[in-house]
Amino acid sequence: MEVRLQKLIAEAGIASRRKAEELIRMGLVTVNGQVVTKLGAKADPERDHIKVRGKLINPLLHSRKKVYILLNKPKGYLSSLFDPQGRPLVTKLLPPLPPRVHPVGRLDFNTEGLLLLTNDGEFTYLITSAKFRIPKVYHVKVKGIPDEKAIERLRRGVVIDGKRTAPCEIVEIERTRTNAWYAVTLYQGINRQIRKMFDLIGHSVLKLRRVAIGFLTDEGLKPGMWRYLTPEEVRRFFAVREGKTIPPVVPLKVRRTER
Repeated sequence: MEVRLQKLIAEAGIASRRKAEELIRMGLVTVNGQVVTKLGAKADPERDHIKVRGKLINPLLHSRKKVYILLNKPKGYLSSLFDPQGRPLVTKLLPPLPPRVHPVGRLDFNTEGLLLLTNDGEFTYLITSAKFRIPKVYHVKVKGIPDEKAIERLRRGVVIDGKRTAPCEIVEIERTRTNAWYAVTLYQGINRQIRKMFDLIGHSVLKLRRVAIGFLTDEGLKPGMWRYLTPEEVRRFFAVREGKTIPPVVPLKVRRTER
């Protein structure tokens, strides 16, 4: 059966669907020896030879155990499988795994916190698509003390890089004489959204940490540590496709190690 190439690449654990589309546009995908750059192109993994960066992915599609990992990413690691600058990658924090996994979404180089990794393209789509509204919660320390009017502006949504952000939840959880901490819950994110949001109101982000993804939290998982998701946790996420919602878990206390 013919399936869209970006879906096959994601199912092989090479990259997320979005990244797979980039690989196709860059001319790094071939089908039966022919470069394919059209995003709507399809292939049959039973019949066609599909290569990404010159490597055949058909064996990965036919014999692959699905893996789901929760990692507490420290600062100074890139949420990617490759970096031309040679910076440390989050996959280096994991032991060698038979199935190759990719990050589900991204945390920027200087952001800490929870990151999912998997070789399941459908799971990646579920977690990252705005359609399913999987909440991601961040603890954010900003420079200065924003006034409530500015915070309410961010809650409603602002224009960043020509796009309006979706409404989000922002709760103040701590303040000092010179800084404030917030718990920010996003249901739809764009690149470096939280940093750009607070820059827009003149209060730059000093520290940023993702503390929850849906019902998953960083409790008991120190920076650099990881664990497999349980089958029940995976089922709870996939239940969202059946219309079930995942209320956000919002930790409202900043740990001393975060300050």
